[in-house]
Amino acid sequence: MAKRLFGTNGVRGVVNDDMTSELGLRLGKAIGEFFGGTVAIASDTRVSGDMIKSAVSAGLMAMGCRVLDLGVIPTPAIQYFVKTHNHVSGGVMITASHNPPEFNGIKCIAPDGTELHRSDEEQIEKKYEEDVPCKPWSEVGTRDEVLGAADSYVDAVVSLVDSETIRAANLVAVLDCANGAAYYTAPLLLSKLNVRAITLNANPQGEFPGHPSEPTEDNLAILIETIKHTKADIGIAHDGDADRTVFITEKGEFISGDKSLALMAEMAVSKKGGGKIVTPVSSSSMVEDVVVKAGGEVIYTAVGSPVVARKMIDTDAIFGGEENGGLIFPDMQYCRDGAMTAAKMLEYIADKGSLQERIDALPVYFTDKRKLECPAEMRESLMEHLKKLNAARTTDSTDGLKIIYPDGWVLLRPSGTEQIFRIYSEAKDTETAEKRGAYYEGIVKDFLNSYKI
Repeated sequence: MAKRLFGTNGVRGVVNDDMTSELGLRLGKAIGEFFGGTVAIASDTRVSGDMIKSAVSAGLMAMGCRVLDLGVIPTPAIQYFVKTHNHVSGGVMITASHNPPEFNGIKCIAPDGTELHRSDEEQIEKKYEEDVPCKPWSEVGTRDEVLGAADSYVDAVVSLVDSETIRAANLVAVLDCANGAAYYTAPLLLSKLNVRAITLNANPQGEFPGHPSEPTEDNLAILIETIKHTKADIGIAHDGDADRTVFITEKGEFISGDKSLALMAEMAVSKKGGGKIVTPVSSSSMVEDVVVKAGGEVIYTAVGSPVVARKMIDTDAIFGGEENGGLIFPDMQYCRDGAMTAAKMLEYIADKGSLQERIDALPVYFTDKRKLECPAEMRESLMEHLKKLNAARTTDSTDGLKIIYPDGWVLLRPSGTEQIFRIYSEAKDTETAEKRGAYYEGIVKDFLNSYKI
C-alpha cells in the first residue's frame, strides 16, 4: 500500500525538512503521469514558492507535460483558470495556506477546478512510490508564463454579484491581505466595485512580516483598531492563499466563520426561496437555525472543503462552506473562494445595511475549542476508546465523534493536516461549553498518557 502523502488540503511540510525540492520533483513526475497534457501551476507569496514550483514543474515536464505558470495568484484563481480552460488537464497550487512561513505545500486541482478526490490522490501516491520513469529526451514538456489569470478571476467575481448595488453604496473597507496571494486581486476587486479600500499588508512578502497568515482575532488586532479609527463599513481579511475570508464589523467586532457562514447561507436561501446548504459537522448550530427559518435545508459532511464541494455537486446545493471562513459559491465554482466571499458580503451589507446589526440578530451559541498533541499512530485507538465511553449517548460519526446534547454538542476528531486532536464544544452558554470541553480534554489526556506508559 502506498504511503499517504496528501492530507486534508494537499501535501504540506517544513521547507528543506520534509518539503524538499527532491519531493517536489518526484511528486511532480507522479502528478504529470496522472494528468498528462497541459497542467497549470501557481504559488502564493511564500519565499520557498519558486523553489518548490520549479521542482514540481521539472517533474511535470519530465513526464511530457506542457506547464502553464500563472505566477503568484490566489488558490481559487488557479482553480477558476483550470475550470474555464478545457485544454488544461489539471492544476497544481504551491501553498501551505495559513501555516507559518517555514511551511509550504503542493495541492492538486481536478479539471473541473475542484480539489482532487481522495481516490485520485491515492493514484498519485502510488505513482510517487513507484517513481515512474521519465519520458525520452524528445518528448519532454515545455513551460510557458501566462499573464492575466488574476484579472480574469476578479472580473468573473464582479460579474456574479450585484455590482451596481455595491457601487452605489459607496462603502469603505479596511482590507488586510496578510502579505499573501490576495495582495493584487483583493485591492483590484474592491476598486472595480467602487469600494474605498484602506489596505494593510498588501505586499507580496512571504515571511508574513505584518502578522501570521492565519486570520485570527489576535492576528488582526491592527485591522480592528484601524476600523475603529476610520469608521469604515467593514473589515476584510484573507489567509495566505486567499481561499478564505473573515470579517470585522463597523464596530470592530471580529466575526467568527460560523457567523459569516450563517449570513451568507441565509442570503442564498432567501434569494432562491429555499435550497440545500452543505457544511461540516463542526459548524455551529446557528447555521441550521438560520437556514431552516429561511426555508432551507442543511446537509452535514466530514470536515474538509473538498468533501463539502463534492457533496454540493451531488445534492445540487445552492451554497456551502466551513466554519473557518472558507465559503463555496457554486455560481462561481465548487471551491473555497476568498474574493467571491468578500464580494458577496459587500453585496449583503450594501443591501441590508449595518453588518453589526445583522450579526447581533443571529442566534447565540458559544463554542469552546481545544487541541492536544496526538501522534498519528494513536488516533484510531483513541477514537475507539471515546466511542465506547459514549455508546449510550446520541452520536454522529460522520467525522470523528459528535456527541449530541439537548442544548449543544461536542465534536472529537483528529486533525487531517497535523498531529493534533481537536475538541469542539458548543452550547447555549459559555460555562457549559467550557465544562464539556474540559471534561473531554481530560479524558483524551488520560488516555494518551496511559498509552505512553
